[in-house]
Order: sequence, then C-alpha cells, then structure tokens
Amino acid sequence: MLTKDKADKLIEIYVTVDDFLKEYEPLMKAQPDAIVSKVRFEGMMTPSEIMSIIIFYQYSGYKCFQYYFQEMVQHDLKSYFPRQVGYKRFLQLITKSVPYLYVFSKWQCMSSQATGIYFIDSKKLPVCHNRRIHNHSVFKDLAQRGKSSTGWFYGLKIHVVLNNLGQVMNFIITPGNIADSNADTLRHVLLKLKGNCYGDKGYLSKIFEELYLNGLKLVTKIRKNMKNKLVPIKEKYQSFKRAVIESAFDIMMSVFDIRVVLT
Repeated sequence: MLTKDKADKLIEIYVTVDDFLKEYEPLMKAQPDAIVSKVRFEGMMTPSEIMSIIIFYQYSGYKCFQYYFQEMVQHDLKSYFPRQVGYKRFLQLITKSVPYLYVFSKWQCMSSQATGIYFIDSKKLPVCHNRRIHNHSVFKDLAQRGKSSTGWFYGLKIHVVLNNLGQVMNFIITPGNIADSNADTLRHVLLKLKGNCYGDKGYLSKIFEELYLNGLKLVTKIRKNMKNKLVPIKEKYQSFKRAVIESAFDIMMSVFDIRVVLT
C-alpha cells in the first residue's frame, strides 16, 4: 500500500533523478569513451521513470524485486507511471540503467558535508559460493578471489568513505583481490578530502606522505612489527568512532540489500 509518506518520497526521488539527468546526461553522452554514451533507451518509459522505480524499491519495504514490481509498481504506482512495460522487459532496462545509477550515486556523494573527520573501510561482495567459482559466469570478467577477516571469497569489494555524520563521501567497487591499501583505490576514494581519515591497519599505505601533503592525514593502527608512536588524544578519541562505518555497512547489507546474492 502506498502511504502519503511513501508517495512524497517517490516524488522527491523522481524530481531529484530528473534534475540530475537534465543537467548531466548531455555531458555524459558527450564523452566518446563513456559507457553511458553507448546506452540507448528504447521504449515508452523514460530514464527518469526507470531509475526512480529502481531507487524507490529500497524504500518500498519489499524484499523481492519481482513482488515489488508486480504488486506495487503495476498496481499502486500505475497512476505515477502510466506507460509501464512488463516485468521481463523492465529487467532489461535495469541493465541499461546501471551506468546512470553509478554516476547518480557519485553525484549524490557530492552533497555530503565535508566535516574534516572521515572513516574508510571495505566490504566484500561475494558473487557465488567458493565451490561454484569455476561454474560462475555472470561476473566472470570482473570478480576475483580475495581474502577478508572471515576467509576467502570470490567476488567484488566496495570501498567506502563516510564522514562522522554517517554521510557517504565517496565509494568505488573493485575486484575482490584489490587490497585496501591499493594506491589507485585510495587516490580515488580520498580525492579532494581534507582533514583526518581513520581506517584499520589494512590501510597502511605507501602514499601516506602524498595524502598528507594534499591536506589529508590517514590515521591507522600499527602492525606488531612496527614501532609504536604517541598520537594526539583527539585523534585517539575520534578513532573510537569508526563503528559508524560498520553501522552504515549493516544498514546497506541488511536493510537496502546492497550485496550480490550467492548463487
């Protein structure tokens, strides 16, 4: 059932997405090497409508996209999206929308507040059970074997930077074998950030000096074979607040289902 609060949220999502596409779609399509320049939406539904339906799924309360589309979109949202396509056709449109959704997510990160206090961490995204690695084909050219604190997995990794308010500042998705301390990954997610960024000892990196000269101090724990050094009490206190990123990951995985389903 579509309540007034959900209806208002749907309208807010549509207006935000539509404004984004009006401003950035021409710029994205103007890049000859960009993936979005090769995407062609053919049919009755506009990219704004498709993206709004995909995003609103996270707020609908449904845990199965097929039920959400067939029960809510095709009934309760019929008046909002009168030119709907069938479920199987919409699945094809989702595939075409992925590049737009990725850029839209990056655009949303730009509205997060620069507080000067940030937390960085990564989360594994397994794409299949380890026993099915050789039979897996969906992410064959993207997924790699990696190791986390809970053991080996086959899939992808999402690297996220949050501020102390819990807002996502930046993120990147990489193959599972990319280390947290990878220089290119850190340069990407920490781009233009100033202040202190707190991570675990997996983020000990050779580009610490480079980041520091750019205005960002990467604060991590040390390994057993390293000499201990005194740190300011303020940094010690702020490092205890790293749990905020674990809470954010828990919401992403359990509430919003931001994970690859094991098959």
